[in-house]
Amino acid sequence: MDSFKALWVTEGAHGAFQQDVIQRSIADLPSGDILIKVSYSSLNYKDALSAIGNRGVTRRYPHTPGIDAAGVVVESRVADFKPGDEVVVTGYDLGMDTPGGFGQYIRVPAGWVIKRPGGLSLRETMILGTAGLTAGLCVEKLEKSGLTASAGSVLVTGASGGVGTLAIKLLTRLGYSVAAASAKIDHAEFLNRLGARQILDRATMMDGIEKPLLKEQWAGAIDTVGGDILFNVVKSLHYGASVVCCGLTAGSSFKATVFPFILRGVNLLGVDSVELPLHIKAAMWERLATQWKLDDLDDITREVHLDDLPNAINQMLAGKMIGRILVRLD
Repeated sequence: MDSFKALWVTEGAHGAFQQDVIQRSIADLPSGDILIKVSYSSLNYKDALSAIGNRGVTRRYPHTPGIDAAGVVVESRVADFKPGDEVVVTGYDLGMDTPGGFGQYIRVPAGWVIKRPGGLSLRETMILGTAGLTAGLCVEKLEKSGLTASAGSVLVTGASGGVGTLAIKLLTRLGYSVAAASAKIDHAEFLNRLGARQILDRATMMDGIEKPLLKEQWAGAIDTVGGDILFNVVKSLHYGASVVCCGLTAGSSFKATVFPFILRGVNLLGVDSVELPLHIKAAMWERLATQWKLDDLDDITREVHLDDLPNAINQMLAGKMIGRILVRLD
């Protein structure tokens, strides 16, 4: 147990970054309350950015990405956890500037760790991962804002990505009529199988970008892309409806006017799943393990091993991934 395999991102000459699978020493891990042997992780867009040297995600290199991890406690300094406990860690600083789930061992503070929800296996928790947690939080926020399944169609943007696919599956399971917007329109059949009744391409989502208001279409929306597409969604909401923003793959800013807000009373809501208090994360995990549990998760999942990660990262950055990428560490 002295050493383990991990993805190791290093900065070379002229700002180039390289990803290699190397042997690391457990003694080199940072201090923390709990040492965990990682069974599974997942590949998220933030991990891919960390792996190519994005300083907005990771400031210090060399580094091991992986914002998600599920595994078994090996050592614990706190009474709440003991060796053998199966646990889940998502968010906080894991995989950002703290060595993350793309290593076979992590050492973290107890305040980042929850015990595996009883209705999910370790493997299922990582198919969900941060993406599933985010999707659940988005749906919960929409329902708290007043959305019901009888209100009309709910739009999901970035629908072929991790959050998008899980949001579609969850909304469909709860009886909502779902429309899916994706730049990967060639995957329309995949989105239909998830439950989407209407598919929109990126060009359609950009129509009317210069207009202050658009035709009312959506009873609610989950936006994973940001940018001008997000504001077009705002302009297309029913009177009093809400859109939840949780991503920025299409941009971190958009051109806005106050018209949708003062003429239609719509709401732009935000979801953060990284720094969320642990008890709120735990409550959502429990919901995802029980009344909101999703079946057929393998239908949206591709499993890779640690040695496959560099190629998977390149594919994700090239926009060639759909659904979830499960990383098996054992």
